[in-house]
Amino acid sequence: MTNPFQDKQILLGVTGSIAAYKAVELASRLTKQGAIVSAILTESATKFITPLSFQSVTGVKAYTEEDLWGSEGHVTHIGLGHKADFYAIVPASANTMAKLAHGFGDNLLTVTALACHCPMLLAPAMDAGMYDHPATQANVSILKERGLHFIGPVPGHLASGLIGLGRMAEPVDVAARIRYLLSREGPLKGKKILITAGGTQEAIDPVRRITNRSSGKQGVAVARAAADAGAEVTLIISPHHLTLPDQIKVIDVVSASDMHAAVLDQIAFHDVLVMSAAVADFRPIQNETKIKKANGIPQLELELTEDILSAVHKAKESQQLNIKVIGFAAESEQVIEYASQKVRKKGLDMIVANDISKPNTGFEGDTNQVALILADGSIEHHPMMLKSDVAELIIQKIILWSSAKE
Repeated sequence: MTNPFQDKQILLGVTGSIAAYKAVELASRLTKQGAIVSAILTESATKFITPLSFQSVTGVKAYTEEDLWGSEGHVTHIGLGHKADFYAIVPASANTMAKLAHGFGDNLLTVTALACHCPMLLAPAMDAGMYDHPATQANVSILKERGLHFIGPVPGHLASGLIGLGRMAEPVDVAARIRYLLSREGPLKGKKILITAGGTQEAIDPVRRITNRSSGKQGVAVARAAADAGAEVTLIISPHHLTLPDQIKVIDVVSASDMHAAVLDQIAFHDVLVMSAAVADFRPIQNETKIKKANGIPQLELELTEDILSAVHKAKESQQLNIKVIGFAAESEQVIEYASQKVRKKGLDMIVANDISKPNTGFEGDTNQVALILADGSIEHHPMMLKSDVAELIIQKIILWSSAKE
């Protein structure tokens, strides 16, 4: 699995801010995703939230100033800092950012930061005018120059009742940013993966379109798994209602023609193409004006859309592109036979074949049952599983290819 949170030691520094309660939600989210979260509360933070709140959701001891001078004494910060895989200070007050910028280690949170050798993320939270103050901006610049990461603050209602820039980023967004930053050292670090997702929409007239049942869930799952494995991901996706992975490049398209152009424009810059979109095979010959119901039932004339995988195969040969190509085949009969033909005809490195005639497989749902057919003719049959697990199967193949090249 490429879950970047799994068994990672994450320090969660909590400073004195009304937004401290959000840090408990963040700790819970990180823990549920497999991380081991140790909270460090400043004395001011304990005025807003208790260590027990964090221990209750993480199952791990939460640290306060008493621990700096307790039985473990001066080694507490060293132990915490050296074992940490990531340090997130959420919320980060203006005072704490000033201390970090100038190397102060006058409490457990800041002295642990000095002992850390891991990536750090700050989620600032403060009242109106404080973040924009020249002193705060100077400290932010210093910290960014040192390689610290920031998320937020965002504009909104503040504790004073004012509206301005200073609200802490939401825990779900902070968790997504941590996930992305942790993934950057994954097995696909430096690899660029191009993924298509969703079902294209083909115009009948200026106001009507035809499409298919593809939700885009499988392609988005592949994009998330690829990003988790450290890849730089570009997702070409048709209209959808899905939450997309953090920090990926998104190219929005509508029709098969749009997707064809976008894929050919991008393939030269990528190491792998995963063509998981359900691209329409046919489109209506479009009417320039709206079809009127008063004129009776229209007869739609169809034409073939662009064959994207065939175009990619031709581009690979003509441009001598060194790109691996994975296709998808959603079939209702003779699944293996039709999918195998597609591998040979379109020069694929692998195809993911699934029988859409079976219950709970294919379009719209959260599960799929697939067979992986490789260029050498070998076939791997897999049981019903979540689309996220299917995505992991695909990414593991890409990791193997990548390792073989190295």
